[in-house]
Amino acid sequence: MAELSYRDAVARGLAQEMERDERVVLIGEDVAKAGGVFKTTVGLYEQFGPTRVRDTPISEEAITGMIMGAAMNGLIPVGELMFSDFLATCWDIVANQIAKTRYMTGGQVELPLVIRTANGGGSRFGGQHAQSLENWAMAVPGLKVVAPATPADVIGLMAAAIRDPDPVIVFEHKALFATKGEVPDGEIVDTLGTARVLREGDDVTIVALAAMVHTALDAAKILGGLGISAEVIDLRSLVPLDTQTILNSVAKTTRLATVEENPRLVGWGAEISSLVAEEAFWDLDGPIVRVTTPHIPLPAAGELEDLAIPSVERVVDAISAMSG
Repeated sequence: MAELSYRDAVARGLAQEMERDERVVLIGEDVAKAGGVFKTTVGLYEQFGPTRVRDTPISEEAITGMIMGAAMNGLIPVGELMFSDFLATCWDIVANQIAKTRYMTGGQVELPLVIRTANGGGSRFGGQHAQSLENWAMAVPGLKVVAPATPADVIGLMAAAIRDPDPVIVFEHKALFATKGEVPDGEIVDTLGTARVLREGDDVTIVALAAMVHTALDAAKILGGLGISAEVIDLRSLVPLDTQTILNSVAKTTRLATVEENPRLVGWGAEISSLVAEEAFWDLDGPIVRVTTPHIPLPAAGELEDLAIPSVERVVDAISAMSG
């Protein structure tokens, strides 16, 4: 067991899978000698060489087109898009081509590829470089979507994504890159579509993802001092979605709150709220509460960005109010 930063966990997860399978290749802007713009691929070029770690032009269309073609021809490519916001420039390739090829060929063509991208706010990058876009990908049939919150999950979910026969988008949260956590020794392989209960509780279920997991955990500690026992679930994966863990928790606690960095309109929490309302309505003792980012472009000004993104205080206030 060793302590590892989130950014170093990205490199370790990639190295683990590249050592295991020579078909795994990494391409993207500045991923080679520079070690990645967020320093998440440091050492991979030196370890695996220029054939398997390749820099690309500044073109998201080129990157996604290349990994699609590579996957169709026997490789397992991992493409890095520097910011998740830039998915907008290559969305046709991702949503209409990569996501649908296996279905439209009747399973004759598989696309075992991974798109890695830096997601989320909190770093003062502004409205074009700080969005949380998991809900974009979640809405497209044919894509699998994961967003790890800890270094250990970075490695395990990255391995699961690379070994999956379908396209997977891995959203790495920029605000978490410098955070550290305990990581087991040896190979780490997780399972897509499995949520994790990080804190047991009896009064309310809090469902969160990526950076908001840590916000939810901090809020749960404060709520505990107020006499409210909060259970915290790290979703980890949006597609596949671990519905059973959510429903089991709500059946126990009888209340649900989601903490989402996505804008409120059509955020992933709306889907979970719908699920619980349809399948666990009679378990609920009160309305579902969603703590979200407003439906606005994310501000670059620090104080405004902090106001927009869900905070510990907002989560505590919302759950205190729902608990009466």
